[in-house]
Amino acid sequence: MHELYTIGYEGSSVDDLIATLQALNIEVLADVRELPLSRKKGLSKNKLAERLTDVGIQYVHFRSLGDPKAGRDAAKAGDFDKFERVFLAHLNTESAQLSLQELLKIAKGKKTCMMCFERCAVHCHRSYIADVAATEDFEIYNLVADRPAEYRKNGITIPRYNPRKGLAAAE
Repeated sequence: MHELYTIGYEGSSVDDLIATLQALNIEVLADVRELPLSRKKGLSKNKLAERLTDVGIQYVHFRSLGDPKAGRDAAKAGDFDKFERVFLAHLNTESAQLSLQELLKIAKGKKTCMMCFERCAVHCHRSYIADVAATEDFEIYNLVADRPAEYRKNGITIPRYNPRKGLAAAE
């Protein structure tokens, strides 16, 4: 069984995100944002990649695994049924499937964490990517980025992935 972690940076800083990744010895951060831009300092693609390189974490951007604009708009409007339809249709495209297989290949060889914005994976497209990974012999763990100290404790048990069961699964 392989492991794949997921994390959202909402409500945290780039320092907290990196500290969380380091606490768990993550080797690769897989950015699954279609548009890897952020209003939060240091969390846009180039700056984030630079900071991660400085601490020995590889950064890989999977644009094809990002949520398309129509899905993001539906989620912002609270129409999660439409969000799900849009993203699942997108996930079935050839480019998304190729990127997904590349992500899983990387995760089989290196400790990998998939990242997007939403703090709670239940409201993020990364949960659907995790669903697929779970069927491919991956144990999924959802993390939160704003509590890096929690992951430094000895003996901490990280809750296992519970598809769309809410943030409690990561806290």
